[in-house]
Amino acid sequence: MFGLDDWLAQLSEGAPVLVVLLVAVLLGLRHATDPDHIAAVTTLVAGGRERAARRAARLGAWWGLGHAVTLVAFGLPILLFDRYLPERLQQGAETAVAAVIVVLALRLLARWRHGRFDVHVHERDGEHRHPVRTANAAFGIGLVHGMGGSAGVGVLLLAAIPSTPVAVGSLVLLAAFTGVSMTVFTSGFGATLTARPVAGAVACAIPAIGLASLAFGLWYAAAAWSLAPYPL
Repeated sequence: MFGLDDWLAQLSEGAPVLVVLLVAVLLGLRHATDPDHIAAVTTLVAGGRERAARRAARLGAWWGLGHAVTLVAFGLPILLFDRYLPERLQQGAETAVAAVIVVLALRLLARWRHGRFDVHVHERDGEHRHPVRTANAAFGIGLVHGMGGSAGVGVLLLAAIPSTPVAVGSLVLLAAFTGVSMTVFTSGFGATLTARPVAGAVACAIPAIGLASLAFGLWYAAAAWSLAPYPL
């Protein structure tokens, strides 16, 4: 994924301002496909079944907003003052991202273990009274994710732009379209879950989804501390 970011960034070298800004938009749109985002979105949206498409869009929008806020807050000092996060703080941010993925995966497995994905239990207990995730929680998850992953790589690529105003404008576009891409991605995932041929299969696959996300979260944490490779 990071290699794709490099390739996109190279398109802006020596290019007009509009091309540079377009590259920032493309980086933002691609950002939602990062493995850590896919793992988190999968467990976040698969955690419930009611109004999946609408709920997914709402959660994706708040998640994207939180991500954008952190991205701008941490990116501006880099672009304006050439100030970077200390290595240990960056490792802590990556560890926090891993922790979010692990918690979401464990919560998904716990809900499955207690029968929350059984249709009869869903209808009898009224799962709508137990929202899978609030807007505030999704916003908080976005804040954490904005500190780690390839978001920092994107900011470093923007820092190479000679013009500071253009770099700052590119950062704002990167953050905004990261939010857009996350909203679209989670909306599509939620709509897929509601499709009749898919819904039953997804319910059966919940344990595999949870275990895969749990394994990825643990691996991501190990990679953050250089205990495992992270080639993506």
